[in-house]
Amino acid sequence: MTPTEHTPTALQTASTSPGWLSWQRDGVMVVLDVSGPHLPRVLHWGQDLGALSGAEVDALPPAAEQMHGPRPADRGVPFTLSPTRANGWSGWPGLTGSRDGHASQPLFVLESVTTDERDGGDHLSYRGVDARAELVLEGRLELTPDGVVRHRQVLTSTASAGAAPYTVQDLLTLLPVPEDTVEVADFAGRWCDEAQLQRHDLNQGIWLREQRRGRTGPDTPLVLFAGRKGFGPRTGEVWGIHLGWSGDQRYLVQRLNSGATLLGAGEILAAGEVSLGPGESMTTPWVYAVYSADGVDGASARLHSMLRRRPGHPARPRPIVLNTWEAVTFDMSFERLANLAEVAAEIGVERFVIDDGWFGARRDDTAGLGDWVVAKDVWPHGLGPIVDHVRSLGMDFGLWFEPEMVNPDSDVARAHPGWVLGTEGRTPPSWRNQQVLDVAHPDAFAYLLEKMDGLVGEYGIDFIKWDHNRDLADPVHRAGPRRGLPAVRDQTLAAYRLMDELRRRHPALEIESCSSGGARVDLGVLERTDRVWPSDCIDPIERVRIVSGMSTLLPLELIGTHVASGRSRTTGRQHDLALRLVVALFGHPGIEWDITTTTPQERAALVEWVSLAKSLRPLLHRGALVRLERPSDPGTSAFGVVAQDRSEAIFALVRSQTIPVSEAPPLRLDGLEPGARYLVKRLHLPGELPREPGEGRSRRGNEEVVVPGSLLMSAGVVAPLLNPDEAALFQLTRQAG
Repeated sequence: MTPTEHTPTALQTASTSPGWLSWQRDGVMVVLDVSGPHLPRVLHWGQDLGALSGAEVDALPPAAEQMHGPRPADRGVPFTLSPTRANGWSGWPGLTGSRDGHASQPLFVLESVTTDERDGGDHLSYRGVDARAELVLEGRLELTPDGVVRHRQVLTSTASAGAAPYTVQDLLTLLPVPEDTVEVADFAGRWCDEAQLQRHDLNQGIWLREQRRGRTGPDTPLVLFAGRKGFGPRTGEVWGIHLGWSGDQRYLVQRLNSGATLLGAGEILAAGEVSLGPGESMTTPWVYAVYSADGVDGASARLHSMLRRRPGHPARPRPIVLNTWEAVTFDMSFERLANLAEVAAEIGVERFVIDDGWFGARRDDTAGLGDWVVAKDVWPHGLGPIVDHVRSLGMDFGLWFEPEMVNPDSDVARAHPGWVLGTEGRTPPSWRNQQVLDVAHPDAFAYLLEKMDGLVGEYGIDFIKWDHNRDLADPVHRAGPRRGLPAVRDQTLAAYRLMDELRRRHPALEIESCSSGGARVDLGVLERTDRVWPSDCIDPIERVRIVSGMSTLLPLELIGTHVASGRSRTTGRQHDLALRLVVALFGHPGIEWDITTTTPQERAALVEWVSLAKSLRPLLHRGALVRLERPSDPGTSAFGVVAQDRSEAIFALVRSQTIPVSEAPPLRLDGLEPGARYLVKRLHLPGELPREPGEGRSRRGNEEVVVPGSLLMSAGVVAPLLNPDEAALFQLTRQAG
């Protein structure tokens, strides 16, 4: 459909209705009021209501003007895509700012609307003007083929030369949700305990989550949900919102005393961070909003589908990775890494990644960070010999960088103290012996691009593990053209530009977003990266919970899941190999372990696991995620992936606590075709504890059984009685006929 621009009244479709639009994609419906004079309003966002007449649109509850008092004269407070106090809105405003203290309450009049339909989705562009405030607000609202709503805004100052700049304080996306959404769920956490689900009742007031770290943070809300009472992983209606931004961020749910309820998200701006001179503009990050009638898994399915349709989504099978950090830390040499690479190749690893310690004076974490030159004392002949050796073994080569950070004890920090972020005359508190490099400083940016581009080009690097190990304390430009001004927004955009330019120069280069584990996981950084490292904790019991949270937003192929040594470095717990192998299947698998120390039996188990992981990649990385509830057995986690055509599936049952009863509750699965029959087969991995002689079926569970999908989803099958820290893996195959 060719884009068309028109006045709002041109959209009128019925004599009894103002101008409105109706979009329907994959069971989701969005109805918009674009009649003006105010900015567009969302009249309905949720379940597809079918074809609506003008009179039926008028019957939608939000179509009646919002009342803010008991009398008819008190009507007339529209909740637009950017509501402000100037039109009587008492909730969180869409835009807050001022021009030298004046024009602090903008009031936009809708000037034009453009609609188009392309790439299987619907698109609305609108333009609002506030002549008195000398501002133009343009927005882009989309409904993707997967039913995900995307929104971003551009604010421009139209003041004449010499006028005071307009300082932006806040510019959020705000969307209405039904008034009977009564529960809120989001995620929280810390280092090594990311993506932990939390939920509570929604009352009158605001549930506000703010991240002031200069990065997404290990305690990111990830996706903020509001839903009907009792919604769960696969049941109930939910509405969610996510901010695609890697800097400071704000999420909120608000219920007004009128009953109006809204979801909101946007970046946090420091005082004076965005100050628009005549003709200057600010573009917000994309905000993603998702509705599901089938609980959180339904929302995840929409987000996963949207991400998998991206032109830049990884197309090749995700290679099995070995990362060297837990194997060697800083103690590296050609001989040691060559031996590690040889064992990795024997096991079937496809990508070998050298972690921190290959450059400058970086023999520990106190020095050398930022000096992106190959360490001559470690690599007297450069990285060429180890790169060639890795490639001769049939593996890709990857390298660790932390471009946005610097050790004070480094050549670059000594030569360019103005490149260190922070207020002039003082130094921010140290964190892991490092400070933040001002990537937005033009000279610092040029330095990083030159060094990284040169190394990627010289060695043909296939993969960068891009780390970011500290928050931004005192985020102020110390020097350069933005000296003395707030730096979080500039830093975030500069990091994006650096990634984008490296990818432009090296189109085949893949990048992982790692940030003290999972502290930079969002759809802003995912626009230019190929996977995330969800946590520095590889304890399999913790990883079950962490990956479950991360996969609310991201499909499994974008989440790194590695097998580590038997004793976890972060929790100190000891786990059998079989449990570690099962958990690491559900993601982008890899190894984080000194496998040169493994026994022949462990290596044989790893060979078998790598073969299984490769065979399951098409299912795990294209199928639909299923997270199951076991309320009668809270000491277990059950999850799996079902093929889009429901022809096959893989499920895992993981026990973290002793079962409180003598028999395990039945294993009920979901997402299957009710009328089909499935072969359910337990897959045994090497390293599982042997079964005791004479164990009955109630102890072992079903080894192999053919049953209808309806039985699996309602009654279930006998589950194995697992000990704590044990797991069972089940493969389902739909039977012909």
